[in-house]
Amino acid sequence: MNSDASKAMVKDAALAFAAVVGQEHVRQATAEDSVDGVAVSTVIEPGTPTEIAQVLQAATGAGFSVLPRGAGTKLAWGAPPRRADVVLSLRRMTRVLEHAWADMTVAVDPGCTVAELQKAVAVHGQRLALDPLWPERATIGGILATNDSGSLRVRFGSLRDLVIGVTMALPDGTLAKSGGKVVKNVAGYDLPKLVIGSLGTLGVITETIFRLHPLPRVTRTVSFAGNVGSLCSLLLAVTNSHLSFTGLQLRTTSGSDSHLDVRFEGTSEGIEAQLTHLRSIAKDESFVEVDDVWSERERMFRDRCEKTLIVKVSTLPANFATLISLVQNTGKSSEMEWRLVAHASGTGWLRVDAAQSDLCAILESLRQGLQMMQSTAVVQHCPVVIKRNLDVWGPVGDALELMRTVKKQFDPSGTLNPGRFVGGI
Repeated sequence: MNSDASKAMVKDAALAFAAVVGQEHVRQATAEDSVDGVAVSTVIEPGTPTEIAQVLQAATGAGFSVLPRGAGTKLAWGAPPRRADVVLSLRRMTRVLEHAWADMTVAVDPGCTVAELQKAVAVHGQRLALDPLWPERATIGGILATNDSGSLRVRFGSLRDLVIGVTMALPDGTLAKSGGKVVKNVAGYDLPKLVIGSLGTLGVITETIFRLHPLPRVTRTVSFAGNVGSLCSLLLAVTNSHLSFTGLQLRTTSGSDSHLDVRFEGTSEGIEAQLTHLRSIAKDESFVEVDDVWSERERMFRDRCEKTLIVKVSTLPANFATLISLVQNTGKSSEMEWRLVAHASGTGWLRVDAAQSDLCAILESLRQGLQMMQSTAVVQHCPVVIKRNLDVWGPVGDALELMRTVKKQFDPSGTLNPGRFVGGI
């Protein structure tokens, strides 16, 4: 296609988008709208689920790729897009739609921030029991697309356990809903579980219904300091006990600074009983009461530079000691500093700062060791120049063909986030 024909197609598409959302909600993209250095031509801001569906239908018909975006806090996650024509911004869809406080459920727009949702449901002494990264800016759609839960997962489950319904717009313009009265029901699929963590490659979430939990009366966190091997053993002992903790976190660094944090929620009397039980498990290990340790994962993303690699590791808590030994041995072959935050749910975040030329080799070494533990490492940050030459997702085994089949079923034209997900999906 020559350049004149291409420009005409873009102009026609822009007119079609403007007819759906209004000219004031369509603009030319800037350099700040690019994703991993891939330029975008147009930014569209729909205001309703129907408008989202119509924009997707028009984009698919024109052969345009669409990159959904909330606040953009996690746009660096995933591989660089294969194509990037349109950014579909959800910044206008920010409402808490319905808080059925007696039923402890809430329905919310995809562009609503986590903090705003928590503020709305707290009026009735309730909360969404998760603590994702950057809650003041992160949107509901964004945390669902990236499956970002946090430390509370160990007690209340992941996002897949907290979501009881979603409505999503598919690339062909269909609005699909999980359960209840629907515009179209996608038979055979559990939509909430399918769409969570799919990085916006199957559809665009237009509404989510969550189950809620009561706000705790009292919250206290205690922290142990000591040898990382002893702390790993203590973590397993606490995990296998009858303690009702809502957070269990291991923090360690290349400087041998290691801590184990335990959080309890409930009544003052109940927490005192829990601490007494914890002392009996810890035996000779002593703890101190602390405050701001649950933002440690967020701190790992601060002051990132062209020498920084951050990976999300999924493994069994029983493997934490082996994981740390693997990281230490990897560091011996290069000049690198590292920090690790690991939750008892089996998820850890490792930050490595080293020479840019060493980052690929460091990642490969880590993945080889993790493969022996049947564990994975997904890149969540690295320099773009490095990112273009590595697989941020790593091997996924036999699941890839099934994932491609599902992608083809929902998005046969490859409209949504092409190339950003596992295996280039």
